[in-house]
Amino acid sequence: MKREDVLTEALPYIQKFHGRRVVIKLGGHAMVDPAILDTVIQDIVLLRYVGMQVVIVHGGGPEITQKMVAMGKEPKFVAGLRITDQETLEIAQMVLVGKINDGIVSLITKFGALGVGLSGNDGNLLIARKLSAQRVVIDNQEQEVDLGHVGEIIEVNPALLEGLLENNYIPVIAPIAIDREGRSLNVNADTAAGEIATALCAYKLINLTDVDGVMNAHRNRTLQRLSVHEAEEMIIDGVIVGGMIPKLEACIRSLRSGVTHAHILNGNRPHNLLLELFTDAGVGTMIRRDER
Repeated sequence: MKREDVLTEALPYIQKFHGRRVVIKLGGHAMVDPAILDTVIQDIVLLRYVGMQVVIVHGGGPEITQKMVAMGKEPKFVAGLRITDQETLEIAQMVLVGKINDGIVSLITKFGALGVGLSGNDGNLLIARKLSAQRVVIDNQEQEVDLGHVGEIIEVNPALLEGLLENNYIPVIAPIAIDREGRSLNVNADTAAGEIATALCAYKLINLTDVDGVMNAHRNRTLQRLSVHEAEEMIIDGVIVGGMIPKLEACIRSLRSGVTHAHILNGNRPHNLLLELFTDAGVGTMIRRDER
């Protein structure tokens, strides 16, 4: 396709999305590969310059694990779930808020936009409660496991974000929340992005990850379009497994709560974000609300 054709195809989407709120969850390999992150942030700044109001929510699990090992602390997982004791929580805050968040804001500045780093603690943005003990299967036996300082979000207060967006800032949010007693809790970044998208009445929720999108049951094709009902059926039928489950569940909840579209796509490929938003075919999976 010629360059002028690409621009012509993008124009109606740029017009349609102007002034809309978009929440982008950054995760996967982009969080540990500076070259990938650099390109993704450049594309996000472009979205801001064509008139979209963008919020970034980022993960950082691999970097937390790396930092724990470097500090001589062994990461503990049970059935794939991280055990977060007080020391692990402090390391998570150090990595998420002190390193990753600050690095993303610096890149936003590098590409000429205004970024503000936040955690869910700031302005009571994310209120959570401690996650109850989780039932997991260990050695073929079901057990209850306390994950420690891990929370589930019960309230989002978007006033701070709304003020920043109206003043042309790009908020960058680390997935640390606060409970009613003022204690910090680690929360799932996919879930946080979905809850924030809902609270902001966002037009789109976009999850940038390490896979091309939602795969079919045979794992040989990426599904371009899904309805909420179809996505729910895939989870129930066991087609969706592992880390894709919280991503898709966050999309489903946000769509049922008013978000118009949700997307899951590979953030490791250059400019996939722009191709997904501004071309007819897209490059990932778009989940839409069920037709009434």
